[in-house]
Amino acid sequence: MTLRKQIDQGCLYLRQILGQFQPSIGIILGSGFAHFTDSIDVLSTVPYGDIPGFPLTSVEGHDGHLKAGKVQDINILAMQGRPHFYEGHSMQSLSIPVRIMKSLGIGTLIITNAAGAINPIFRPGELMIIHDHINLSFTNPLLGPNLSDYGPRFPDTSTTYDPVLISAAHDVAKGMNLNVRDGVYLFTSGPSYETPAEVRMMKKMGADVVGMSTFPEALTAKHADMKVFGLTQVSNMAAGLSDQPLTHYDVLKATRGMKSQTASFLAQCISQF
Repeated sequence: MTLRKQIDQGCLYLRQILGQFQPSIGIILGSGFAHFTDSIDVLSTVPYGDIPGFPLTSVEGHDGHLKAGKVQDINILAMQGRPHFYEGHSMQSLSIPVRIMKSLGIGTLIITNAAGAINPIFRPGELMIIHDHINLSFTNPLLGPNLSDYGPRFPDTSTTYDPVLISAAHDVAKGMNLNVRDGVYLFTSGPSYETPAEVRMMKKMGADVVGMSTFPEALTAKHADMKVFGLTQVSNMAAGLSDQPLTHYDVLKATRGMKSQTASFLAQCISQF
């Protein structure tokens, strides 16, 4: 099945499920953010496996359900978990969920993740608003024939993460008296964590956190002229900055302590976007 057919069939299936429901904001709930579904007045839940052409996920903490509902009277479509490049999906297949959202009329995409801190002043549990990213996978979800009805062959990425949304999120954080960091997210393919030598290199490149997601969705959304907001929860210090070994269990554990405050922050951001 071609990429175009996967997108079209997935979109057609979801239109039948959603009926008259029209979401305006999409949100991808990454590691440590699954709890946000408790803040959604859920109207429909669709397993990824029921959606034609939709890439699946098998990672702990990524439940693999699409939830349509309301947050503070705003219609949203939330991905509870995401597929990853390291699971064997092609970059092109990782573009499918975002392009389906675009086809459904969604104009704003919120992307969340958990990541390791490279910046030594960051601490586990803190939130970081993404201002920019670095792609170290040396591949790209836009490779291959361009789907010109989504965007141009050579998209500009100087403002991938929308400055207006970033400003609004800072206003929300200020109103909550919440200390939120700003920084650059560095994407690697995974699934292995980075070596201390790689982390030292990444720091010199200007990265503040490192993770294994977000870049494919953010670039796909930017190509489709969607407004993008990226939010990272710092889950651990990157290799070489701590004497503790890195495990996915610890990533999930570290993000639980802030879940109430994180959910409130996300909900208020949605109301302002």
